[in-house]
Amino acid sequence: MVTDKQVRRLMKLISEGKSLQTAAARAGMSEKTARKYRRSRRLPSQCKRIHTWRTRPDPIDPADWRWIEEMLSANTGVEAKTLFEALQREHPGKYQDGQLRTFQRRVKLWRALQGSGNEVFFPQIYRPGEWCESDFTYMNSLGITINGVPFDHMLYHFVLCYSNWETASICFSESYESLSAGLQTALWKLGGVPWYHRTDSLTSAVNPVGNPEVFTYKYEGLAKHYGFDSRKIQPGCPNENGDVEQRHHRLKRAVDQALMLRGSRDFDSRQAYEQFLAKLFDQLNSGRSERFKEELAMLHALPRRRHDDFTQVECKVTRFGTIRVLKNAYSLHSRLIGERVKVRIYADEIEVWYAQRRIEVLPRLRGESGYHVNYRHIIDWLVRKPGAFENYLYKDALFPTSQFRMAYDLLCSQHGRKQGNKHYVKILYIAAKENESLVNESLRFMINQCDEIDSDMVKAMVTSGLRPPAVTEVAVSPVDLRTYDALLEHQEVLAV
Repeated sequence: MVTDKQVRRLMKLISEGKSLQTAAARAGMSEKTARKYRRSRRLPSQCKRIHTWRTRPDPIDPADWRWIEEMLSANTGVEAKTLFEALQREHPGKYQDGQLRTFQRRVKLWRALQGSGNEVFFPQIYRPGEWCESDFTYMNSLGITINGVPFDHMLYHFVLCYSNWETASICFSESYESLSAGLQTALWKLGGVPWYHRTDSLTSAVNPVGNPEVFTYKYEGLAKHYGFDSRKIQPGCPNENGDVEQRHHRLKRAVDQALMLRGSRDFDSRQAYEQFLAKLFDQLNSGRSERFKEELAMLHALPRRRHDDFTQVECKVTRFGTIRVLKNAYSLHSRLIGERVKVRIYADEIEVWYAQRRIEVLPRLRGESGYHVNYRHIIDWLVRKPGAFENYLYKDALFPTSQFRMAYDLLCSQHGRKQGNKHYVKILYIAAKENESLVNESLRFMINQCDEIDSDMVKAMVTSGLRPPAVTEVAVSPVDLRTYDALLEHQEVLAV
């Protein structure tokens, strides 16, 4: 078969004055063939007839296909395999399983030529300093740990649409506090404010459908403080927030690759992990410096101070010595029972204020129905009512360490449940009034060395000033695997 390349060579040789016979021989074709292409002035690919006819009878009955077309028109989401199985049930033996692929191609062709149109995405033009986008993304799939413990967390991800300059901050929920802290941290690191900020339909920023106000009053206050115009995307249309959505994927891949080069996914602390992320963002943003300079020239100036990145609520301390914040319970000192306190809710912690004084800083609990109870807040009254300990709702929170839990179980087994509760509550009282770490070490020593323990023995050891011996350090030498290899080789020799 003659190729386009041969014919081009033929035409070139003829134009150079070569005879048809010589040109045909040098182009690798017969003189007759060369004469045909010289006369037609067309390449072989241009002479090829387009194949538009069938080479075998249509395996699908026209009457059945008309029904298929009606179903495809009425149900745009129906799958070709579903329709094929329906045909097999309606006409047993008429259509074989091997015809499924042919049927699927036929349905695909119909949809491309006669079906309804698909959604069209419209690429946007971004100008320097105008648009920024942000969103939350989960990082659990990367397997990051802190001191060997899985670190379940999210990132609040901020991106400038023109330059793709980005930054992120660690958070644990899609709350307004996380949004406010993350956005403000990004803006102050950026050094300016873009004209527009776009998010998806976050409940922390966007009111439910039907509300007369699009954005929550807290988020509107944040936007007014910084002077940016708020925008949101339609529910279920993440492509409208495409820049940050695409950066989610690329950021996770970059973090994953950096962790591989690092050789470990474990960090000593959250601060070490934050430093790792900060260094990675510096590397990612270094290649965007030219466009970033254009962005900086068009940004609004920052306000004089940050906006409050907390939500404040007022709570009454119940007779149980607790307050309820975001459907979780937190204990306060029994002195405050009946009083009203102000609670500032941050992304990672809550502050309790009374009489314009901050009296407690507590970790913010995730989810609902959780509790954070400090035994020091209630021990003065619990020691007077030790019988309440047995069925106390927050009993699990009154074991500061594993040694306390082991001591409680041992006390109950030695003295019975009732007396065991009394002894343990007294030990808790000693820990609250004296030194928790010293009580913990005393319990460790007694559990391992004494046949029987009680609260008086613990008090005597703590008040006497005696210090239990330190924990014995056991050095385990590395295992030499060659020993096992020698053993296996010896067994193979014996088998022979």
